[in-house]
Amino acid sequence: MTDKQSPLTHKARTQLIDRILGRKSVNDNGAGHAPQNHAATAWQPAAAAAQVPEAFTRFDRHPSYEKMRIPQAAAKRLGLDNPFFKVHEGVASAQTRIAGRDYLNYSSYNYLALSGHPQVNQAAHEAIERYGTSAGASRLVAGERPVQRELEQALAQLYGVQDCAVFVSGHATNVNTIACLFGPKDLVLHDSLIHNSVLQGIQLSGATRRAFAHNDLAALEQLLLQLRGQFERVLIVVEGVYSMDGDSPDLAALVALKRRHQAFLMVDEAHALGVLGATGRGLHEHCGVAGAEVDIWMGTLSKTLAGCGGYIAGEHALIELLKYSAAGFVYSVGISPPLAAASLAALRLMLAEPQRVATLRERSGQFLRLAQARGLDVGLSQGHCVVPLIAGSSLKATRLAAALFERGINVQPIIHPAVEEKAARLRFFISCAHTEQHIEHTIATLEELV
Repeated sequence: MTDKQSPLTHKARTQLIDRILGRKSVNDNGAGHAPQNHAATAWQPAAAAAQVPEAFTRFDRHPSYEKMRIPQAAAKRLGLDNPFFKVHEGVASAQTRIAGRDYLNYSSYNYLALSGHPQVNQAAHEAIERYGTSAGASRLVAGERPVQRELEQALAQLYGVQDCAVFVSGHATNVNTIACLFGPKDLVLHDSLIHNSVLQGIQLSGATRRAFAHNDLAALEQLLLQLRGQFERVLIVVEGVYSMDGDSPDLAALVALKRRHQAFLMVDEAHALGVLGATGRGLHEHCGVAGAEVDIWMGTLSKTLAGCGGYIAGEHALIELLKYSAAGFVYSVGISPPLAAASLAALRLMLAEPQRVATLRERSGQFLRLAQARGLDVGLSQGHCVVPLIAGSSLKATRLAAALFERGINVQPIIHPAVEEKAARLRFFISCAHTEQHIEHTIATLEELV
């Protein structure tokens, strides 16, 4: 202790200890801390408890639950089975097995058929043997495993940026990143069809939110002209491939806009990685734009990369900030070693076998062309990996999905409130494992049923 420092008084030292331990200090006319009584004390009820309506104490009376039950009851009266939560009995790829029957499958994100690939499985198995099944705690607490950093470095290299951080949930990646980086003095501008995770992140951040019409960059610029000067930081958020509609934005134009108005640009690559570009590197390869031109690359491990989790790629300062400040990274367990190993193996296979990406592009294009030729409403799809079939109502979408299921084709309906009622649809996820015959049979069956 230096001569410029003075020792804490007994009272100050006691109060400091109380704060560290989360205890309330009790002072007796400044005489110090009241003695602690650690003996159990009998609890005495209040004279009269508050009168609470029974509905506030039961989940089956929760307004959201009651609202959810209305369409379920209506579907049951119409003889429609619940189309959700089907149990798949093996690897779900272009084909799957449900309740002992084989189905042609369009309800999996397994775009490059890498989930279940022998090399991916082997990588996960070896990681289990070496590291076990769990990281044990957050990476700040439990430390890291080499495979976690190898995956992050491979993803950073893929985008041509400095670094990457992997989170344990794709949805939580968007929520925590936006909430960590932006606040009440900031503005977030997003495409009107952006994913729920982005909306949740904006809400948590406290930033002002404005949507612009889907892929309408003129509308985006108008918002920037009107609002940019009123906020500190401005973030623009788009998707590489929109998961409901299967179309993409103009990345070069977005980069020009963000530069002109001094904004950050974030691209959600969940459905674009492994799909866009000659080698599957995503929107920047597809549009011929350097990855470093985008401030925040977000993606998921659960689709092309055959794992589970999400990632953010960008400059060193961004990643370091997230690793020390994003609640979903700091206070959540690190990605499990077998999942990291599986995704790393899938990424390497994607780059080593670009024919998978080419085949996916061919099959998706075939599906789109045949559907359009037969007058089916495929919405905005550009034939990347997602092709919707607009049914026009939740009831029609559910009935059509049920009819296809009876014919051995598994595809999920997307109904209100996930989309507007008039935009209710079937959503077909195409895989490189689908054959030309699969696509032809599916379109012919749809033509019969629609």
